[in-house]
Amino acid sequence: MKLGVYSICLPDLTPEQAVHEAKAATYAGIEWRVGVLPDPAATPDFFTNNRCTLPPTPEALARAASRCESAGLRIIGLGTYVEAGDLDGVAHGMELARACGAPWIRLRAPWRTGERFAGLFDRALGFFSGVERLARRTGVRGLLEIHQRSIAPSASLAERLVSRLDPDCVGVIYDAGNLVLEGYEDHRMAVELLGPHLTHVHLKNAAFDRPPGGGVWQPRWTPMNDGVLDVPALLRVLVEAGYDGWVSVEDFSTDRSPVEALHFNADFLRQHGDFEPPVTD
Repeated sequence: MKLGVYSICLPDLTPEQAVHEAKAATYAGIEWRVGVLPDPAATPDFFTNNRCTLPPTPEALARAASRCESAGLRIIGLGTYVEAGDLDGVAHGMELARACGAPWIRLRAPWRTGERFAGLFDRALGFFSGVERLARRTGVRGLLEIHQRSIAPSASLAERLVSRLDPDCVGVIYDAGNLVLEGYEDHRMAVELLGPHLTHVHLKNAAFDRPPGGGVWQPRWTPMNDGVLDVPALLRVLVEAGYDGWVSVEDFSTDRSPVEALHFNADFLRQHGDFEPPVTD
């Protein structure tokens, strides 16, 4: 397997700083967050004011590719935040991927809105059928990320959506941390079920806190080695299944600074997983 990091979990670093730190921490590649640039005067944040973001232009992606190549890092894929149903956005995202040599862009299923599942599923299937056509034209895959609150929060529902589509065009991101919040299934069964559609893995961890007076427990993101997800066990399942693709760290915990977590996670995962050695100068 190959160890990478998703730039979203480095919100206080610039892309240039992220390349330097990722290489120093022995990662082999970066999955880039692509979108509107943050307000430089605002406090960095994972989701709304993330400085480790590339603007959505071919020129910016080409510059990122050059920086990564100079550091011996690969561009794993792009998180373009295209809304489900937006095929024009998918086409633009795939062109950005071509500009930097990224093999795929991240997509998701529709959010649950109160509409009946059947209608949302039919629209999602139409959308991903369109993604399949665009992938054949551009050579860039579209990956469905398993995500809580969407209509594909589990491996079985993700596979139901993509099962009739070409896995060389449409794949699935197995986001193990999201499964803690919703959609958990036995990892071995999930990996077997996804089969050739399993294209990429996201790793983070989470736990639930009991309110002081009792009631509904609330989720929170936790360090990689301290949560509901048994990360070493999942890594063993992936190895035993013959998975040899990328695993990206997507850590939203705040117990350590982002840079400290970056190094901690690389050490922890390399200790417990069968990862290729980093590229050295």
